[in-house]
Amino acid sequence: MKKLTTAEEDIMQILWKLEKGFIKDILEQISEPKPPYTTVLSVIRVLEKKEFVSHTQYGNTYEYYPLISKDEYAGEYFNHFLTGYFNNSFPKMAAFFAQENNLSMTELEEIIRLTQKELNQSNNENNG
Repeated sequence: MKKLTTAEEDIMQILWKLEKGFIKDILEQISEPKPPYTTVLSVIRVLEKKEFVSHTQYGNTYEYYPLISKDEYAGEYFNHFLTGYFNNSFPKMAAFFAQENNLSMTELEEIIRLTQKELNQSNNENNG
């Protein structure tokens, strides 16, 4: 999966939120200063070429929708990040973020608790 540029990711975030939309809908979600309509359209066309987005045509109007889910992209991006910066070591990455953000023991324990909760839910879904 190809990595998105910042502009592409911004548009994808909007499409993931909207689930589908016309260029005007996407523009409404962008904060000021808004880019020109043609700029948003150009980014959407690049996203279509990268196979992140497709469209439904209604006459001369196009409604765009994501082909890749937010979770799917986040998983790919995260795996690339983990491999590229932390030698595929989650503990090294967690230690880095803990140090960089001056996390307290309470915050680290909360991360562990939330992780255990997610894993338990995932295991229950897979087994039942």
